[in-house]
Amino acid sequence: MERSALRRAAVVAGVAAGGVVAIVGGAAALFVAEGRVAARAIGAPLGDVAPDADGVYNPERGDPIRLLMVGDSLAASLGAATASETVGALLARGLSQHTNRAVELRTVAVVGAETTHVPGQLDTLPLDYAADIAVVVVGGNDIIQRVPVAASARTLQGVLQRLRASHCEVVVGTCPDFDTVRPLPVPLREVGGQLSRRLAEAQHRAAVAAGARPVSLGKLLHQPFWDNPAVMFAIDGFHPSSMGYERASAALLPAVLDAFDFGGVFDTAADD
Repeated sequence: MERSALRRAAVVAGVAAGGVVAIVGGAAALFVAEGRVAARAIGAPLGDVAPDADGVYNPERGDPIRLLMVGDSLAASLGAATASETVGALLARGLSQHTNRAVELRTVAVVGAETTHVPGQLDTLPLDYAADIAVVVVGGNDIIQRVPVAASARTLQGVLQRLRASHCEVVVGTCPDFDTVRPLPVPLREVGGQLSRRLAEAQHRAAVAAGARPVSLGKLLHQPFWDNPAVMFAIDGFHPSSMGYERASAALLPAVLDAFDFGGVFDTAADD
């Protein structure tokens, strides 16, 4: 996420925190000031272009499975050091290994995208393209832009229904937990965590309603990101590092393999 977006996020969270917990005079101003400090603490921006991992993995295995990555900077893997360390590449290799099939990876995810931008991402696909499996990770920027949870989840459900209508199996990585972003001071981190968990729960329900497979990234990744921030986060302290994306792909892969099996037993942490 760009520095300007992070600054907005910190200030918005600071204002929200001030509105919730400011009981005595002057407390709200303190939270806003902490938000500005947090924006500076997040560090150097990573830009807005993630490594390009698209292509066919293990083409010698023939008859490629078409894997589509949709959503925001997490789906695009901003912060990964190389293309081979992106979530898309890791999932493509894992899917190929378990199925002994080639996998064609295509990424339409865009850094900074909100849920309302996802239909436009799908519109960029060729008319004759049909994904077999789509992985959707989006929501963090909805929190930053103060999109109401219900509206965000409703838009996501429409996206998932559109993908399902094209006979595509869909995996949804729900919104990660902002509570793990240590550069944010405690009041801001708590508010961000509460909002991200509410959105994740709503996304879980939307995914189930649309016939998609939800994966609770917030619950599955909270502990490793909290315990090892220097390893799991990139240099901006906000986006995952290559190691962080490796853990995220490990959380998503069981659902992706289940999607390939079209209805096998699937068990992961639920958001509700």
